[in-house]
Amino acid sequence: MCGITGILNISGSQSVSTKKLGLMAGQLSHRGPNQAGAYMDDRIGIAQTRLSIIDLKGGTQPIHNEDKTLWIVFNGEIYNYIELKKDLLKKGHRFYTNSDTEVLLHLYQDEREKCLHKLNGQFAFAVWDTESKELFIARDRVGKKPLYYTIESGRFYFGSEIKSIFACSEISREIDLDSLNQIFTFWTTLPAKTFYKNISELPAGSYLKIKDGGLQVKQYWDFNFALKDELVNFTSGEIAEQARELLLDSVGLRLRADVPVGSYLSGGLDSSGITSLIKNNFNNKLNTFGIRFEEAAFDEGEFQNEMVKKLNVKHNIVLANNKAIGELLPDVLWYCEIPLLRLSPVPLFILSELVHNSDFRVVLTGEGADEVFGGYNIFRETLVRAFWSKYPDSKIRPLLLERLYPYIFKDAKSKASLKSFFKMGIEDPGNPFFSHMIRWQNTSKIKRFFIDAAKENLAVYNPLEHLAALLPENFHRWDALAKAQYLEMKIFLSNYLLSSQGDRVSMAHSLEIRMPYLDYRVIELMSKVPSYLKIRGLDEKFILKKVFKDVLPDTIVKRPKHPYRAPIKNSLLNNNIEYVDYYLSESYLNKTRLFNPSMVAKLKEKLSIAGNSGEFDNMALVGILSTQIIYDRFIENFELKAVKPADFTIVFDNRLVESNLIIKNE
Repeated sequence: MCGITGILNISGSQSVSTKKLGLMAGQLSHRGPNQAGAYMDDRIGIAQTRLSIIDLKGGTQPIHNEDKTLWIVFNGEIYNYIELKKDLLKKGHRFYTNSDTEVLLHLYQDEREKCLHKLNGQFAFAVWDTESKELFIARDRVGKKPLYYTIESGRFYFGSEIKSIFACSEISREIDLDSLNQIFTFWTTLPAKTFYKNISELPAGSYLKIKDGGLQVKQYWDFNFALKDELVNFTSGEIAEQARELLLDSVGLRLRADVPVGSYLSGGLDSSGITSLIKNNFNNKLNTFGIRFEEAAFDEGEFQNEMVKKLNVKHNIVLANNKAIGELLPDVLWYCEIPLLRLSPVPLFILSELVHNSDFRVVLTGEGADEVFGGYNIFRETLVRAFWSKYPDSKIRPLLLERLYPYIFKDAKSKASLKSFFKMGIEDPGNPFFSHMIRWQNTSKIKRFFIDAAKENLAVYNPLEHLAALLPENFHRWDALAKAQYLEMKIFLSNYLLSSQGDRVSMAHSLEIRMPYLDYRVIELMSKVPSYLKIRGLDEKFILKKVFKDVLPDTIVKRPKHPYRAPIKNSLLNNNIEYVDYYLSESYLNKTRLFNPSMVAKLKEKLSIAGNSGEFDNMALVGILSTQIIYDRFIENFELKAVKPADFTIVFDNRLVESNLIIKNE
């Protein structure tokens, strides 16, 4: 894994400042602490900070093709690079490294953007063609690796993180209120949007070209679900066998590295399944890593211990206590660069530090299984509500919801209120957002905390209309579960889970995470499976459970899903976390001019004295507090990170002109 960044003069020749390019790369030093390099000519400067995983000695970037007409900076891994290289050698290509980066460049040389369909991996890369003066940038199908860009005064700036772009003083830093509206609706921004004005994200599964002064963005892949007559006609056992074979191959590909590879082990089905595949088929001396929590409601240690005993792995654990979670939120937000509505990224930040300190650079994770195989409660909830919508006055059908949430349907009062809650929108099952509308409306209530001026700005823009315009052509022809899966993967998975809970908190500690369930072949197989085989009755992840039923203990396969969460109130308000009072003070709230100070004070007081706090109040607290912190760290008081001395090699117009350059923040 790495960080990439650069500046292109769009319309003509103009040199790029070496110091500025070095500062941009320096903000990404956590992503690539091992080496750094750059290519520059009279139009462009591109740079990379490297976390060495494949070809440790020879893979220094930027990398060029045989005649040095193409130069690449690359963040990610191409897992099938060995197979691709064999084909390229047969075609006469010559290689000077053993890296997957060079394989990618030669494949691009032959096939240009069509090469993207042959890649199995996670990536964001940029290729500069010195002859045609074309810059090509692409991201992987699902969006595992980030890429941001902006244009200012005829120059195109890009980077793996926004802070590398903000290293350039000419780039303005302002909150985009439309994006804030999106975050307080969907938990994150919609594709192409970021929290900052005029800073764009290259959407997952897309590429960008700049040539002759023009910029073009195109999508080459998207989550797609089969229509009724296109669904596979196999038994559940046959589908499970195909899935098992693909997952085994997916795991094998993701174990390719010239450094040790570990595995996350939470004790749930997903991570336990991946860990078992590694242990039983590839690595008999596997190291695993897990989080323990101070509060029993969040802790899965019992199930981790069961899997450790079953598989005989070396398990490493870290305790994410409430005080540490509260204290580390500002640090996590520095890496995430976006407000949060949950504290879930913080324990993963703590876990990635444990892995880093254990001298591991790569781990496999269970991320993506819920989205691909149908594991979330919101999917089962959608099926129940769709069933209920056919007879909205039924007394029996809504009782199925009690089976989904037995821990909240406890008495007559809660049953009545929750039935009313889940009935919202039941009369309109054709609504494209039928599955998620209740959740989004509930999240949107946080907007009541905005001051009147902010509310007026928010009222001009409708995030649901924006999202509706992004839906694919066949969306309205899919069944209820497929629609719900698409929305969950397109928004929540790509823009939140793989970012704030994935790449950002792992790369903060120079750690690469690899996700076998998100191999595009697994996704495409399951997109053709009928919904009734993904969720059998109310039994979620039916196919995945069949995959692992003979491998994992019944206590793991059949245990109810344990949503990954982190304590909020007890982390932020009960541990004397000093910055909380500062950022939620009337004076600082008046400075940001976003939230109503009296309403925020009442929220804080309510949470401080409440025995049990509700989900909405907790979510509002984190959303308001994190927005305040982001404003401070990125808008008002943005500070360049001190850049450590690095082995920074610069090639100018195909000539090595500087090596071991120390970039200083002066």
